[in-house]
Amino acid sequence: MYEDFYHFTGLPFLLTPDRRFFFDSSGHNRAISHLVYGLSQEEGFIVITGEVGAGKTTLVERLWSQLDRETYVMARVVTTQVSGDDLLRLTMASFGLSDTQGADKSTLLLRFERLVREHRDAGRRMLLLVDEVQNLTLPALEELRMLSNITVDGHASVQTILLGQPQFRPILASQDLEQLRQRVLASYHLGPLTEAETKGYIEHRLRLVGWSADPIFDEDVFPAVYRHTGGIPRRINTLCSRVLLYGALEDSHRITAAMVQATAEELSADLGAGGVALPRNTRDAAEISSAELDLLTARIEALERKSSRHDRLAKHLLDLVEALGEGKR
Repeated sequence: MYEDFYHFTGLPFLLTPDRRFFFDSSGHNRAISHLVYGLSQEEGFIVITGEVGAGKTTLVERLWSQLDRETYVMARVVTTQVSGDDLLRLTMASFGLSDTQGADKSTLLLRFERLVREHRDAGRRMLLLVDEVQNLTLPALEELRMLSNITVDGHASVQTILLGQPQFRPILASQDLEQLRQRVLASYHLGPLTEAETKGYIEHRLRLVGWSADPIFDEDVFPAVYRHTGGIPRRINTLCSRVLLYGALEDSHRITAAMVQATAEELSADLGAGGVALPRNTRDAAEISSAELDLLTARIEALERKSSRHDRLAKHLLDLVEALGEGKR
């Protein structure tokens, strides 16, 4: 809806990772450098960690878009808490080996070795991407290490990129994973954007969909967005998308920090946070402090504003449906 109001060519703040929107912050540039260095070693593991929504997947999508498809074959596994054998079968299937369920482990490994040789003979390298690696069990991680030990004509069979949340780092540091840790050739933790980078990130995504100063953003909008999101790209996308919807529903061609504040409060309430605690049963309602009353009043006002915008959104949608119906007659 708001993309039409502001004459955008698309939605600038989708949550789905999209390499077209890659923003080269200092952290993302350093992460790319670690990935490129790791790939140049042609063996072992590359580890990239970061908070949920920090941009790890977009980072790898960007790298993948720049790799020669004639040189690399990439398989991707998004993990849950699977066993070592299940992870092995998922990996084989991701590389295109079918009918893995009925085969025993030795048969699978022999088939995998033949596949590696075929790719090597054709001049291709096999790259495995394992996402959400913090969910893997120790036996599953050990299975990945064993897979990396397979060599064909003196060359490593597969190189592995491990993507995970920060809690994977203490897991990797454990004594149980000493052998895997010794095979990590590059490792980087992707942190949040800075306040200045947050502004650059927002403007970058807007420009990619044809933004030309409509809407105008007040300068204090960007510090407000940073304050409410901590510089995490996915949180920025969520907040900015809702702020632009707010602006469109208000027929506003100017985005203000007050809009950011109100939208952030609504998002917090939608997620079950930020509500005002009511008095306990042991207290009388008259005992509400003036501070609590102010908070409660502000919350009610925010809900009223939200309800009003929802009403306008429903009207816009009904008008759109009606217009589409008339167009079909």
